[in-house]
Amino acid sequence: MPLPRISRRRVAVCGAVVGLVMVFGATPVLADGAQQPGVSDLGEVITNIRNWLVGLLVALATLLLTVGGLRYLLAGGDPGEVGKAKDTLKYSALGYGVAILAPILVEILRGFVGLS
Repeated sequence: MPLPRISRRRVAVCGAVVGLVMVFGATPVLADGAQQPGVSDLGEVITNIRNWLVGLLVALATLLLTVGGLRYLLAGGDPGEVGKAKDTLKYSALGYGVAILAPILVEILRGFVGLS
């Protein structure tokens, strides 16, 4: 029994809905009367930048993984499209690799600045 074909428009709409839920559903809410977080030293700033950078890299790599998977599914056996999908999946893997190495690079930066 063959699987039903999924239109590209339907895939795009589903992807947009998932993206909006991820963006607007993940906003933190501060409790009433809570203090605004502050930064007291350079080490804390570098840690915050590292955390932000790793989060951004993982989000972009996940987006590329999703796009690559969808391209592969929608390729329909076309060798050119399958090749593009595989390239996108390779770039996703590279993004995850950079995200894993980002904390190491930040520790090297801390050594240059003189923080322990």
